[in-house]
Amino acid sequence: MSEISIDELADRLGTIAVLDVRTPSEYDGTAGSPCDPRQGHIPGARNVDIYRLMELDRTEIPGEIGIGEGGEIIAYCHTGARSAIAVQMLRALGYDARNYVGSWHEWSRHDDLPVEP
Repeated sequence: MSEISIDELADRLGTIAVLDVRTPSEYDGTAGSPCDPRQGHIPGARNVDIYRLMELDRTEIPGEIGIGEGGEIIAYCHTGARSAIAVQMLRALGYDARNYVGSWHEWSRHDDLPVEP
């Protein structure tokens, strides 16, 4: 599986599609994990819960994730497990998908990285 590091993601933020596959309440920070020092999401990330993503018809996915088939997209969640499923699914559909394994658990610990509520 193709992965992306925290440094590469931080460097490319704003120029690459990012998909947060956590629940809406994790995404907006209202019910994030208490182990994370900051709540919210990576700036510019679209939120499509992994379970919603798996229910979508192939023709609905581009509109939901904001990028067409073949496009490059980075998926993340809390610890990289749900996003790994999303990446496998998106790659099977022709996307250039990569997993940010550190996910929110890592990103939220770096005060120098931006966060959106």
